[in-house]
Amino acid sequence: MTPLGDLLLRRIAAGGPISVAEYMADCLLHPEHGYYTAREPFGAQGDFTTAPEISQLFGEMAGLWLAQAWIDRGRPAPFCLAELGPGRGTLMADIWRVARAVPGFREAARILLVEASPKLRRLQAAALADAAPRWADRAEDLPDLPLFLVANEFFDALPIRQFVRDPGGWRERQVGAQDGRLAFGLGPAAPIAALDRRLDDTAPGEVVEICPALPAIAGEVARRIRAHGGAALFVDYGGWHSRGDTLQAVRRHGRADPLDDPGEADLTAHVDFEALARAAEGCAVSALVPQGVFLERLGITERAQALARGLSGARLDSHVAAHRRLTHPGEMGTVFKTLGIASAGSVPLPGLHPWP
Repeated sequence: MTPLGDLLLRRIAAGGPISVAEYMADCLLHPEHGYYTAREPFGAQGDFTTAPEISQLFGEMAGLWLAQAWIDRGRPAPFCLAELGPGRGTLMADIWRVARAVPGFREAARILLVEASPKLRRLQAAALADAAPRWADRAEDLPDLPLFLVANEFFDALPIRQFVRDPGGWRERQVGAQDGRLAFGLGPAAPIAALDRRLDDTAPGEVVEICPALPAIAGEVARRIRAHGGAALFVDYGGWHSRGDTLQAVRRHGRADPLDDPGEADLTAHVDFEALARAAEGCAVSALVPQGVFLERLGITERAQALARGLSGARLDSHVAAHRRLTHPGEMGTVFKTLGIASAGSVPLPGLHPWP
């Protein structure tokens, strides 16, 4: 058992089982033993690879999307160019580089990275040394400016609560202890007001997940877009209307048991894009579009072909494989989805039109 696992067992022995959300929060963000606070999770040497780390193509497409959304909304200046959960800063660095070709964009942009980890902030500062970024701990700290924001694989890492449908209501899935090890169990049956609407589309035994932090974070983004204009792009894996147990652990680029080695693996869950859309009340919300379709609409294949002309051998093979991984339905192209929001009444967003 890891040091964090021992701490959790003692906590459970003293106070009883904890929610899945509490377990995830400790595993990911414990100040000493948390996954994101104690190690470097990204890239080939880490436990997983995000789309920006796979190829510059992803960041270039995101940069073009943001630039076109900015142009379509009258080129406001100054404006906030923001990212939620920027990782090592690779995505924003690619966005900043491609934005050099858009007159006035970089001059008007004020980069803000929503990142709480001091370790990751140092990596982001190095990646964006020429961009003078600023940081915020929370979405609530976004400035009162027109906002153009991207969040890639951010919401999937937020802690979730899990509920199992029961004839007597709902039973919350919890983490307790059994034979000296962490184990899943169920709390007592009770009505859950937030799940009243799910009684009609679930059967006993089915699991529904709620992400408590999602509405507040997405709502803050939407509030600023309503007040000051702008647009936001959310890219993550998940679907519309949460259903089923989607909690997973990833370690060394493979699946692991979520209860094994707490603090040593990344814990994520599918994003409920319906909840994201509801949180953006008052904004125009796009249709949900698979990542592969979205990137193709933005011209990723043409850009990939242009870059390929200067490559050969292993570098060309790697480039082709990266394009396939980002767009092919059998890889990230279908599992990952994209959703955009913008100020009400504005023109449709690139690659996500029309408004539904």
